[in-house]
Amino acid sequence: MITIIPAIDLIGGECVRLSQGDYDRKTTYFKDPLDAAKRYEAIGIKRLHLVDLDGAKAAAPVNLNVLRRITTNTTLEVQYGGGIKNADALRAVFENGATRAICGSIAVTQPEKMAAWLEEFGPERIVLGADAKNGRIATHGWLQKSEITIEQLIEKFIPQGLSQVICTDIAKDGMLQGPTFDLYDKLQNKYPAVEITVSGGISSLDDILRLDKAGMRSVIVGKAIYEGRITLQQLEQCLQNE
Repeated sequence: MITIIPAIDLIGGECVRLSQGDYDRKTTYFKDPLDAAKRYEAIGIKRLHLVDLDGAKAAAPVNLNVLRRITTNTTLEVQYGGGIKNADALRAVFENGATRAICGSIAVTQPEKMAAWLEEFGPERIVLGADAKNGRIATHGWLQKSEITIEQLIEKFIPQGLSQVICTDIAKDGMLQGPTFDLYDKLQNKYPAVEITVSGGISSLDDILRLDKAGMRSVIVGKAIYEGRITLQQLEQCLQNE
């Protein structure tokens, strides 16, 4: 069964969701993200996707206290992204309990640094965050657009053993319209040694089951859970059927 990874996006220490990465289109779901994390843990979820949206804007992690509270009060593996721009920030993320660090903007602006981190910390701990709009990579909390394609970004780090990529279609994110299935199918077939994590647009359990049938290995789900399109009971049933 495909690995289901619930998302918690953080602004001001609260669990929120944006629509298409727009900070002005924000909905708050949990004042305390730990409450959400514990609900996921209770139904058998193993991995959590924690995005520091404040950190992405500030170019430095801002919500490490939330990360620490979740990793010390649950057994969840946490993958953390947002504002990881230097080695000190990366180490702080790991010191506060993250299992994996998601590096996006730095991979575009300083690819040599990303390559060095893959070699130093290992591809099992460093995840490439490839956030794309109209096929081009966006950086800095999706506020800046580059001319690099997803494929070009992935191929930069294959020599260092890159094994995990979270690919977010920004146009779909938070819109509950279904993911861009063809994009993920193409990427997973082109890079079979890399786990392509689907992110953006999941609207129903049927979307997850279709991705599973297509051979995708992991999927991030956010707004569909918070809006009740996918219930915790449905997720629990999926996990029991693994």
